[in-house]
Amino acid sequence: MKKIAVVGAGISGLTMANYLEKHKIDYHIYERRKMKDQAGHGFLIPKEGMDYLYQIIDPEILLKHGNFLKKYTQYSRTGKTLAEKELDHVFAISRHSLIHLLAQNISPEKITYEETIIPDNQQTGKLKLSDGTDIDADIAVISDGSKSRIRRDLFKGEKMSVVRESEVVNIIQNKEIADSVGNNFIKFHHEEGGLTFGILKLSGDTILWYSQFDNEKYMINACTAENLKKYMLEVFEDWHPLIPSIIQKSDYKNVHLWCVYELEKLNPFYKDNIVFIGDAAHPLIPFTSQGVTSALKDSFILTKYLSEEENTEKAFKKYEAERKPEIETHINNGRILLEQFLRPLRQQSENILPISYK
Repeated sequence: MKKIAVVGAGISGLTMANYLEKHKIDYHIYERRKMKDQAGHGFLIPKEGMDYLYQIIDPEILLKHGNFLKKYTQYSRTGKTLAEKELDHVFAISRHSLIHLLAQNISPEKITYEETIIPDNQQTGKLKLSDGTDIDADIAVISDGSKSRIRRDLFKGEKMSVVRESEVVNIIQNKEIADSVGNNFIKFHHEEGGLTFGILKLSGDTILWYSQFDNEKYMINACTAENLKKYMLEVFEDWHPLIPSIIQKSDYKNVHLWCVYELEKLNPFYKDNIVFIGDAAHPLIPFTSQGVTSALKDSFILTKYLSEEENTEKAFKKYEAERKPEIETHINNGRILLEQFLRPLRQQSENILPISYK
C-alpha cells in the first residue's frame, strides 16, 4: 500500500487527508505554519462542492457552521437594484469553521506543524524536512497554496502575473447587520467599474465583507490596519450607508489584503511521484468562487485513482486528464468576469453571477 506525504494543512490538504482516511491509505501531513495560524476568512461553495463535502463531513454538523444563501442581488453604489438571481444551494462558511471541521477527522499524530518541506535536489521526486531528513513516502501530494514553493522549484520556467484586481476581506460580528442582510449575497458596484463591495452572512451574527479594487485606479498597498480603514472610509464615503457603517464597525486585527496572481500557463499537475492539488496546481482568481470546490474535486478524484491503480503514474495521468479541462474552463470564466468587473456598469452584461460554472 502506498504511503503518502501531504504538504499543506489548508483546505485542499485536509480534504485530501479525509479522503485518504476514507480509503484507508496511509499518510502524514506537513504544515509550515503554527496550528492556530490559519489566515483567510470565508468561502462560497456551490452545490457541487457541497456534494463532495457531504462525503467526509456529516451534513447536519456542516450546516450548523455555515449558511445557505438564497439570492444574489447587484446594487449600484447608492443602493439601486441592478439585477437579482436566485441561488441554487450556494453555501457560505468561514475558513476557520471549515478547517476545524476537516481537521476533526484527522488524528493529531498525523499532522506535523511548523515544518517546512523542500525538494531533495539530490534525489528525483524526493522531499526532505528543513533539517535535511528525508521524508519516508512513496508519493507526495502538494497543497501548499497558489505560490507553492515546491511547484516553483520543479517547474522553474513558470510565470506568475499580477491580476488587475486586489481585495480587502474582513469579518464583522454584528447581529443587527447580519439580520438586515438576511440569507442573501449582495454586492454594490461603482458606475465606472473597477470597484465593488460584497456582503454575505456566514452565521446568525457574522458577516463576511470584501471590496474589490482595480489596482491601476486605486492604490491598495500593504499598510497598517488603521491606515487601511481610513482609506476604505474615504473610498466608500458616499456609498449606501450600510457600507461605511460596516467599514467603521469592523475590527481590523485580522483584515486580509489580497494581491491576486495567476499562472500565465498551467504546469503539468504532476512530476515523477509528486502531484499537485488545489491552488498549488491551479491558482484560481477570486471571481470564480470555485477554489474550495476545485480542491474538493481534486482530492476526491486523485484519491479515487490512487486507490484503483497500482501504477502511480497511471493514476496521476488519469487525475490530470479529468481535472485539467475543467480548471481551464474556470480560468477562462474568471478572466471574463474580471474583464466585466473592470468595465463601467453600462458596458457590463446583465446579472453576472460571481461564480464560475463549468
